[in-house]
Amino acid sequence: MALSVGTQAPNFIVKDTNGNTVTLADYAGKTVILYFYPKDDTPGCTKEACGFRDYYADYQGKDVTVFGVSMDDESSHKLFTDKYSLPFPLLADVDGTITKAYDVDGGGYSKRVTYVIDGEGKIVKVYDAVKTDTHASDILAELGV
Repeated sequence: MALSVGTQAPNFIVKDTNGNTVTLADYAGKTVILYFYPKDDTPGCTKEACGFRDYYADYQGKDVTVFGVSMDDESSHKLFTDKYSLPFPLLADVDGTITKAYDVDGGGYSKRVTYVIDGEGKIVKVYDAVKTDTHASDILAELGV
């Protein structure tokens, strides 16, 4: 069961696609889309990531940060990012710490769940029934951003 709306989003410290350290606390004051997905370079995950890629400028124009999270490592994320020209960081949750903290552990992989986190670190929306090919545009439409 995913975390509920109104819950304080768990902070995390993790490496991204390029080996940079990322922490949720660094994004205080900004809206963050934290989307969890099972595995790099699989059909549904690729559709979802490419949707966020295709709408990335719209998210940036509204000062919204997008992060993809899976339990794949940095090198897998780098290959996936390069192959599909993903302009946003993927977070390498190799030990499942973030996946467990956000209650999306599918038993060795991250379940497909997206959290919208406001500037105060509160979860304001949870998507746990994701249509991979329209997810990025669905969020934009619903949030009015």
